[in-house]
Amino acid sequence: MFFVALAADYDGTLALDGKVDAPTIEALRELKASGRKLVLVTGRDLADLRKAFNEMALFDLVVAENGALLFDPANEQENPLGKPPPPAFVARLRELGVAPLTVGRSIVATWEPNETLVLKAIRDLGLELHIIFNKGAVMVLQSDINKASGLKQALKLLGLSRHNVVGIGDAENDQAFLGACGCSVAVANALETVKERADLVVADHGRGVAELAKLLTEADLAVVHSRVDEAQPVLGTREDNTSIRLTRSETVLVTGSSGGGKSTIVTALLEQMREAELQFCVIDPEGDYAELHEAIVVGDAKREPSIAEAIRLLSKPANNVVLNLVAIDPGERPPFLAAFLPELAKLRARSGRPHWIVVDEVHHCLPAKWEPAPVTLPRELPAMIAVTVHADAVSHDFLALVSTVVGVGEGGGPAIMRFWQALDRPQPSLPERTPAAGRILVVRGGVAEVLIGAMPKERQRRHIRKYAEGELGQDKSFYFRGPEGALRLRAQNLSTFLDLAAGVDDQTWMYHLREGAYSKWFREAIKDELMAAEAASVERNAALSALESRARIKAAVQQRYTVPAKKD
Repeated sequence: MFFVALAADYDGTLALDGKVDAPTIEALRELKASGRKLVLVTGRDLADLRKAFNEMALFDLVVAENGALLFDPANEQENPLGKPPPPAFVARLRELGVAPLTVGRSIVATWEPNETLVLKAIRDLGLELHIIFNKGAVMVLQSDINKASGLKQALKLLGLSRHNVVGIGDAENDQAFLGACGCSVAVANALETVKERADLVVADHGRGVAELAKLLTEADLAVVHSRVDEAQPVLGTREDNTSIRLTRSETVLVTGSSGGGKSTIVTALLEQMREAELQFCVIDPEGDYAELHEAIVVGDAKREPSIAEAIRLLSKPANNVVLNLVAIDPGERPPFLAAFLPELAKLRARSGRPHWIVVDEVHHCLPAKWEPAPVTLPRELPAMIAVTVHADAVSHDFLALVSTVVGVGEGGGPAIMRFWQALDRPQPSLPERTPAAGRILVVRGGVAEVLIGAMPKERQRRHIRKYAEGELGQDKSFYFRGPEGALRLRAQNLSTFLDLAAGVDDQTWMYHLREGAYSKWFREAIKDELMAAEAASVERNAALSALESRARIKAAVQQRYTVPAKKD
């Protein structure tokens, strides 16, 4: 379930001539029984609403006075979101003969054509108030208050994201909150400007609300193109500048050779999610995202992440979370994910979030040969991005769920072919040419095309703590073996590498230097092309002694990474 809440206007939407009929009430009951939240968003003051509507208890929260008052029907608690109307302003309106005139907690309301007199009073007193129209009604509020601001406060209390809310309305004052929802719906009797901007138009008044409720409970609005679809991150662009976006229903595999740019693409997608207020959760086996901007990292090189802590953080829509698995033994990472995925599923069922789940190095967490049994996966994993070099080393059950494959770098094409071979499916026709730098190869719905890949706006920083003192895993560690293969000294991080480099004999050091092993490790395991280039320049300089080459590589590492001093 993605759309977990309905935000509905009252007059002209739920109500016809101020009253809500029985079929509409029953539709609301059924919608709430589906596990969804209901929020009433109205321009009426609370006292007037009580007289007209005796079913407010159906709603989890009521946003009244056009966003200026929040009311909790369950405990009869009122929470003003605006200041009381200035007494001098109300007095001036009465002096000018404005009638009828309603004064609420924060709102002052009348009818057309009194807007001219209202504007005169505002100007005469030099007040920062704004006028909002609602099919002939004239409402006056603080300049920073409207239905959208009120709904924002309601969703904050409910722990919901605006993307997971469907809004329905009919008039001018509804446009602010409809535009803030993940899907906007207009009833047939709405103003033309409201219908033109809506994602969906339904029947008039309460019949339209009942129609929408049925669409939600039966198919979660799956066939409706909504604002939340337009908020999804851009994967890439074609040569004609048309953009290709991810969809919230797909499972994406990003693959390619090591160092080919997979993390660059994923970082760009995460950056767009953050800007669009789409919540994400990253499962990070190697600590590659430990410094991701505006994300809370749970776990580090020495402390295993807590599932309970991660879920607690994700319960707030504004939090993006990275689970750093570096401290978890590689063999224990699949069981960790097996325990974490059901908790994410529960959170998604009640809140529709996190909007995206990213699993980096997915072959670590969902390996093809994990014993005693593969992770039990749901029939679908929508809005998930998995990243791997080794598609053929990933669980077959997971690969079967993938709907879009993205090949990055020169190795993108071969990596995509390995994905299809692992599934034992007919292979799609791929372009003969290898995509140039900055291009990605995307296969979606059996169609392959080359796109200009999305790029992050912020410069990616090196993952200092991970590489300095973390646990890279046996497959990414450096091994000092020597020319005869007599040694097996494992460097699982840069700190250990420098310690071992200082202690091995000159023959062993120079053997790996002449083989180009150091630059290869920096490029493929550390994923640092600049560090690899510096090491390669040392490797090519035949005039350097073992002592000098050691010193230069050590200086290069220390310049680019903060390697903590070891405690005695």
